[in-house]
Parts: sequence; C-alpha cells; structure tokens
Amino acid sequence: MKTQDYFLELGKINTLKIDRLTTPGAYLMAQDGNDVLLPGQYLTQDMKEGDLVDVFLYTDSEDRLVATTQTPKAKLDEFALLEVVDVAPFGAFMDWELPKDLLVPKQLQKTPFAVGEKRFIKVVYDERTHRLVGSEKLGDFFDKHPKGLTPNKEVDILIITKTPLGFKCIVNDKYEGLIYHNEIFENISLGDKKKAYVKTVRKDGNIDLSLRAAGSKKSGSSAEKVLALLKENNGIMPYNYKSDAELIKQAFGLSKKEFKRSLTKLQDDGQIEVKDTGIYLKD
Repeated sequence: MKTQDYFLELGKINTLKIDRLTTPGAYLMAQDGNDVLLPGQYLTQDMKEGDLVDVFLYTDSEDRLVATTQTPKAKLDEFALLEVVDVAPFGAFMDWELPKDLLVPKQLQKTPFAVGEKRFIKVVYDERTHRLVGSEKLGDFFDKHPKGLTPNKEVDILIITKTPLGFKCIVNDKYEGLIYHNEIFENISLGDKKKAYVKTVRKDGNIDLSLRAAGSKKSGSSAEKVLALLKENNGIMPYNYKSDAELIKQAFGLSKKEFKRSLTKLQDDGQIEVKDTGIYLKD
C-alpha cells in the first residue's frame, strides 16, 4: 500500500494511518499531525490502530472535515452525470453517492434545475466557503490551448451534451470536443466514455472529433456486425437496401452506405439473401 499523505486533502482519496479508535469512530492522522474522523459506520472488524486506510475527505453538514470509505461519483476536479434530488432558492442538491448531497449553487447553474433531472457537473473547491460544490458551467474549466493533439490522435472522451450540431465531449479530462451528428453511426448516450480520434483543433481551442480513425477499413467488421445481429434475431431482420438511413443506424449502428456494402459482401459470400421483406440468413 502507498505511504500516507503528508497532509489532509479535501476532495481526494487520502491514505491515512489509524491513530486511535474511539466511540464516534477512528481518528486518522496524516504525517503533518492533523487528523480527521472516520465515523464508526465505516469501520470494519479487522481495522486496528496503526493500519493504513484509503478514505475520501469532504465536509459534513456542519462543515467539518470528515472521512469516508465510500467513493463518490466524482472527486475534486472530476466530471460526472448526477441526478438532482432536491432544489432550494440558493441551489440544487445532487446525488453523488455520499451521505451528504453535493450542492450546485444557483450562480453555477446554466438553467434552473428540477428534481429527477440529470446534469453534467464538475466538482470544484469553493474558496469562499472552503467546501466542495458542483458547477454546471463546464466551459469555465476547459483548457483552450490543447497540446500534442495532432490529427488522428486517439483520445479518451466523455459525452456530456447533445446539441443541434452534435454531441459535446470532454476530451482527455481537460479539453472540449464535438462529434457531428452526420458522422455518428452508432448509438451513444450522455455519460458514455469512448475512444475517439482528433480531426481538427480549431482556433478557439475546441476539437472536432471522429469515432473512427481516418482511413480505417470497417467493411469487414460491419458485415460481421450485420451477420451477428441476424443470428441474434433468428436469422431474419426486416431491412434491405431501401431501408431508411435512420432506422439502419438505430438497428445496426452503421451508415446506410456501410450497411449496403455489408449486405453486398454477405450476399457475395453466400451467407445471406436480401428480399423486399428483409434479410434472411442462409443455412
């Protein structure tokens, strides 16, 4: 196990030593001598003084620093899709899987929140209150000077918003990117984490993305996908060369051009038969 932290870090996972066990719980100590309470509900029978434990540090309802062995959906400076569980005149409370909900102050909301909604939030440190809060104004946190992102470079993305142009993404946890609707041929949803490829880095620092590497050959895998779906559907599916492009995309995650190419390949290989009523798997 890693060595304990030199000081207590709010919003992060800390590895701390159990200094003493008390009725309220265990007091955990950092190397600088500061300690924090791990409430008794998180203690296990095998924990003893001198042990090192990994805990997340946040503030309780009375703004006291407290430890938990639970891990929230997002830590300090991380993003997550969170559900609104309560609203108040001063802000909204989000479920981030800790006993105390995360407050998104009204001034850090783009539009009013409603209970049951899900919003993408970044966990940030509020210097005024010395607490962790959430912010929906993600644009304030993106680095507008991408480095090392050349065309066709693979990146990690998180889908955060659907817009008229396409889906906005967080790229490598610090940049803003966009995948255009007319270049998406698979089902994607808010919160999805995927690999993508850089197309262009624009002058404003935003990044145009593709879910496929430039020049990649997908006809073989597309045909295999059609064949696999046919087998899953008892060898019959109600699609053919004339099917609507949007229906093809929903059913197969392919563009109409790829779908037609796949049908031709599978027919030439003698694996399927295409009729007006659909695609039929050959024995």
